[in-house]
Amino acid sequence: MMKEVKINIQETSNETILKFHSNIVLINGGSYEYNNIDEAKNAPIAQQLFHLPFVKKIFITANFIAIQRYDIVKWSDVEEEISEQICTYLQEGNIVVKEDITAKKDAVEVYAEVTPNPSVMKFGTSKALTQTDVEYKTIDEATASSPLAQALFIFPFIKEVFISENYISLTKYDMVEWDDVYQEIRTFIRTYIQEGKSIITELPKKQTNQNTEIPKEKLDETSAKIVAILDEYIKPAVASDGGNIAFKAYDKESKIVSVILQGACSGCPSSTATLKNGIENMLKEMLPNQINEVVAING
Repeated sequence: MMKEVKINIQETSNETILKFHSNIVLINGGSYEYNNIDEAKNAPIAQQLFHLPFVKKIFITANFIAIQRYDIVKWSDVEEEISEQICTYLQEGNIVVKEDITAKKDAVEVYAEVTPNPSVMKFGTSKALTQTDVEYKTIDEATASSPLAQALFIFPFIKEVFISENYISLTKYDMVEWDDVYQEIRTFIRTYIQEGKSIITELPKKQTNQNTEIPKEKLDETSAKIVAILDEYIKPAVASDGGNIAFKAYDKESKIVSVILQGACSGCPSSTATLKNGIENMLKEMLPNQINEVVAING
């Protein structure tokens, strides 16, 4: 029996664009953009939405549908109606995008990069993998969510898998050296993606990095500012090293910021220095008298 579909409406920095987040996976990976109904021949839900006179552009990813409107209406007048329409469509089990497997067999580039964490190797890809970062500590977690992660866990030396928008960070056990195995892993990932196999089939039930999906109205003012600083200044830097730092909570009384370390950041010898000298100092400088400490609740 199909799980109950829930749609969460999220504003964006562009007031004409609204995101409709789904609690179920919509497509296997990557993204699709449509400027009109003719372009949307492979996306029945997009064709349906384009019949609404105010819909200008549609963008579909693994876990949300973003819609840009014309100025003939305000979102407040139509967003609930669209949310219900999308929810009903998905609840009936209809196909979101008719994905052409043969079209996916384009050249895919996968490159390996060392990270500050000697246990972690970053594998960057030329193809978008996911719009929501996911992390798996065990093959059981992966089996229920990501066929790609599950396949990677078959390698006996893989300890953890972290999948981001355009890279995969793998944590190994000490039984091998990356120099001996990274070429094999790189080839495996490239072949897997090139064959159009599923990346993620269902978002993990235990989400640790969902700060980007928390509606802004649910964050207090300071927390919203912290998330904005992390997104703009911190995440791009750590992503280049195959890691991620996600906002977890802010305690108004103690003025302590809790974050989650993922990918190459988790268990990294230099993560403490990154927290104290990088993130903590930046937040203290940009939010004076509001931050006492930044702590990692894992890693």
